Amino acid sequence: MQTDIWWPTAALPAQSAQFTAAYVEAVVGREKVYDMKGKPCEDHCILQHSNRICVVTLAESHPILQNGRQIKSINYQISNGCSRLNNKVSGKSKRGGQFLTDFAPLCRITCTDENEYTIYSCIRGRLLEVNEAILETPSLLLQKPSTDGYIAVILPKFEESKSITENLLSREEFEKVLAKRAASSQLS
Repeated sequence: MQTDIWWPTAALPAQSAQFTAAYVEAVVGREKVYDMKGKPCEDHCILQHSNRICVVTLAESHPILQNGRQIKSINYQISNGCSRLNNKVSGKSKRGGQFLTDFAPLCRITCTDENEYTIYSCIRGRLLEVNEAILETPSLLLQKPSTDGYIAVILPKFEESKSITENLLSREEFEKVLAKRAASSQLS
């Protein structure tokens, strides 16, 4: 059975905003970053399209998506002088987008239990867009983290686009990390 998967507008190679799951699996690399900045279980997911555009999402193992947590707020205001919402790009080469390092914060998410999580870019590149829809409907992040609930869209530099995934884990490598976590938590 095929499921329709929505892809952010900036990442589309064609006019249509709907792709089938089979199409997405064929052209998208799903890479993971685990224990971001040394914080246990704060896992991120990078969806890399064949056109080199990357979408930052939460990995299914991220604490925000666990134990029935609810989101209180999402804030793209990184500091007094920097808001990801003020990002403006123009033209075919997407000029004007904020440049991000791999540890650049994208947003801060606060849950109703008052735990706050900083979501990072995980890759170097130009910020094309942030998902403003999750500001109005935070439940998208919980219900559809890999599609409608994405965090941001980033365009890596052309010369770095091939090496983007070198420091990220494949699905299989990530599942091994999750299995090790589960085994160590059972021992505790």
